[in-house]
Amino acid sequence: MLSYFEFALLAATSLFTMMSPISVVPIFLSMVDGKTSEYGKKIAFKSTLTALITLFIFALSGEIIFKFFSISVNSLRVVGGILFFHTGFDMLQSNANKSKGHHESIPDDVDDGAVTPLGIPMLCGPGSITVTILLMQDAKTIGLKITLLSVIFFITLISFIILVASRKIVKFLGESGTKVMLKIMGLILMVIAVEFFFAGIKPIFRDIFNIL
Repeated sequence: MLSYFEFALLAATSLFTMMSPISVVPIFLSMVDGKTSEYGKKIAFKSTLTALITLFIFALSGEIIFKFFSISVNSLRVVGGILFFHTGFDMLQSNANKSKGHHESIPDDVDDGAVTPLGIPMLCGPGSITVTILLMQDAKTIGLKITLLSVIFFITLISFIILVASRKIVKFLGESGTKVMLKIMGLILMVIAVEFFFAGIKPIFRDIFNIL
């Protein structure tokens, strides 16, 4: 079993790369363009709070969802691995806008846009929800479960800080720097995806061969 530090590191890396707040920065800036910094903080807070609550709900209800739909953890690992790999590949190709659903239109009422599409599904999409459920299933002790919930809070806090400081980040990194960051996160996500995929596929094949 992973130590608390190893589990926290895996959870933080997986969640940060799936939420990818840096790739959300362009759409966030378009929403707050011409607005005050206080207004930007309000939108950033509302969107990250939405993501936090959603992830908490799925983290705490994941086991109920598995039982209700008769879903096996290993099957979700395989599907999640494929989903993460696809998202990571898009990020590696600097195509994060496509993978994060940035093609969605922003509502006329931008305050509503803070919840959707910015909070859901851009920050908290299917990939973030899936990895949260899987990590909670891997957290076998109360200590690890609390660690995961703490990591979720920490990553959403980091996402809030990134959005609030987005103008400075874009100015500092530039377009090229942002693309490099996305490529690095995409590569990390693809590696994590392979680990999830094989962690799920091995038990499935083992069960098949045992039946045969």
